[in-house]
This record gives sequence, C-alpha cells and structure tokens, in this order.
Amino acid sequence: MKKDTTKKQLHPRNPHNSRYDFDKLTKSFPDLKQFVALNKYDDLSIDFANPKAVLALNKSLLAHYYEIENWEIPEDYLVPPIPGRADYIHYIADLLAKSNNGKIPTKNIKALDVGIGANCIYPIIGSYSYSWEFVGSDIDEDALKSANNIINQNQHLTQKIKTIHQANKNNIFTNIINENDKFDFTICNPPFHKSAQDAIQGTKRKVKNLTKSKEKLRRPTLNFGGQKNELWCDGGEIEFISKMIKESTKFKENCFWFTTLVSKQDNLPQINHLLRNAHATQVETINMAQGNKISRIVAWTFLTKEMQNNWNKNKENQDAK
Repeated sequence: MKKDTTKKQLHPRNPHNSRYDFDKLTKSFPDLKQFVALNKYDDLSIDFANPKAVLALNKSLLAHYYEIENWEIPEDYLVPPIPGRADYIHYIADLLAKSNNGKIPTKNIKALDVGIGANCIYPIIGSYSYSWEFVGSDIDEDALKSANNIINQNQHLTQKIKTIHQANKNNIFTNIINENDKFDFTICNPPFHKSAQDAIQGTKRKVKNLTKSKEKLRRPTLNFGGQKNELWCDGGEIEFISKMIKESTKFKENCFWFTTLVSKQDNLPQINHLLRNAHATQVETINMAQGNKISRIVAWTFLTKEMQNNWNKNKENQDAK
C-alpha cells in the first residue's frame, strides 16, 4: 500500500502539506544535507531538537518554495515553523475571497504585520504567494534591522515590503496606521506566554516531546528560539489581544479585517465578549492545525456590508487605472 504523505490538517493550498522532500530541499540549500539522516522509521528527517538543523530546514524551505536566496536572523531570535505560518496566510486569502465574490484578490492589497520580527516570514510568504504588499511593524529595532537586511538581500521583496518602528511599546496600531492609510487586513502572532518562567516551562514541554534526553531537559534550548517580546508579555496572549481589540476601534475605517492568532481556546469567550462590546460588525473564527498543535485565527471588522462593498469597488477602480 502506498504511504499517504499528505498532511491533511494543513490548508489545501499550502505547499508544505506533504512530507518534506529532503532530496529536493538539499538541492535548493546544500547546507541542509549535513543534518539529514534516516530516523527510526527509515525515513529521511532532521533532529528537530537541534536549533541549527531547524534553521537549515527553514533556509531550504524558503529557498525552494519562495525564492529566498539570503535569509539570516540574529542568534536567539525566533525561527518560525514555516508550514504553520503559511497556513495563516492562505486562510487570510480565503477570508478576503469571501467578500470578493469568491475570488482571492492579488492586486492593490496592502497588509500590516504587527510584530514582523527578525524573520520577516509572513510578508515573505504573502508577497510571494499572492503579490500582496506589506508594512511590518515592531518595537525591537534589532529585529527590524534584520528584517530590512532580508528584504534588501532579496530583490523581489524590496518593492513589496516596508518596515516601521513602533516607538511606544504600549501601542499596537497607534503611530503605525495613519489617518489616510487603508489596510485590507492586519496579521499578528501575539506573545503567547505570561512570563519568562512560563516560556521556559513551555520550552521544556517542547523539548520533552522532541527528545527523551534528560540532559536536554536540564538545559533546555528552544529549537525555534525567541526573544522576550516574541515569546511573552505581561498578561500573556489574552492581555495583548485585549489591547489590540481596544486600539482597533480607533481605526475602524482604516482597515477591512483585523486578525490575530489565538493559541489558547480558553481565551475565545473573553475575546468574543470584548469584540461584542467593541461593536464589531462581523467576527470570524478560523481553525488551524499542524500536527498536534491546534490554533485559530480570530478576525473582525467594523465595516458594514455597504462599507465593505464600497471598499471593494474602490479596489476595482484602482485595478482599472
């Protein structure tokens, strides 16, 4: 019987919805080869508890699927799991299509990535997959420097992605969205943990799932890395998203869809309560899964149906010019 290599949980348009083809990936990025070996199931794989192996895998995926020739990030910054990041982008495309007669828009689409990070991953995937334009914001100037280096070293990104520094760590949209800006959507992967200790415990759980090595459990290193502002904030995910919802009310007509990842399902009732109190006109919850990890996107808009139609008509007029 032929082995089913499809990752059924990923979005059907996600190019990573099959098992990694290490032969092809090592051709796109030869440095990956040193980390590839047969696992106990006689399949080619890497040690996902090895940060260097995971970094090399990411470089190969970006080279093979997104034509990224140069992708370097500072040590200890977040190395994102690319298949899951791609899922977010493809589900956002479906969301945009729902209000565009079922067609995914690819022209004159402008997005805001809240917390672009040092890796610039969402704009890379979104600009390549759908030709969308991105503005990426971040409070970390070193992260922005890294993102800008990636953009400048890959020519096809330079006209698609811009960055802006969020100087006030207490703000999310303020000082980023200007009075005349029009964003078709925002995306965000908010800090998940409530504290540094919470993040360390999360690291130990990840390592335990990846390896039975007691030594690695005593000295955990997060295989995907991550800085403080990438992994945790006071109050964790729910506090960050609560602030995001409150601030989004100030920019009701500047953005069609505000969206965010929500890792903890237990946070959904409070988030929906906050959105009702904020008088969002439409709320969508989109479930996602990657392996054993379950997540979801929450999207909301303040635009009425008439305003949504006018937004799309303005897009059509821009296309006609």
